[in-house]
Amino acid sequence: MARPANLENMSYADLSQMQARIERLKVEKQNAERDGLRQRILAMVKEQGFEMSDLFGKGRKAKGTVAVKYRDPQNPENTWTGRGRMPRWLTAVTKGGKVKKDDFLI
Repeated sequence: MARPANLENMSYADLSQMQARIERLKVEKQNAERDGLRQRILAMVKEQGFEMSDLFGKGRKAKGTVAVKYRDPQNPENTWTGRGRMPRWLTAVTKGGKVKKDDFLI
């Protein structure tokens, strides 16, 4: 491995410049190695007659909607899935303690 004659004799600015060059070279080398590995893997996959999506899927799946769990019988537009904060309409109705949240289960 190449090393300058005396690191101890270098100025702070020179050492900082050298460190920045080393960091840049490390990133470039890592990217080159990753690209090479990616190309080898793609070649192996195609050689066996597969596509990457056959092995790893089509990517992120869309999040589905959550079914409604609670509904206000007097106003059917007032619904809640049971996730997150309790909505205002349900909080107001259950505040007195006479009615429970389970009374609104679908």
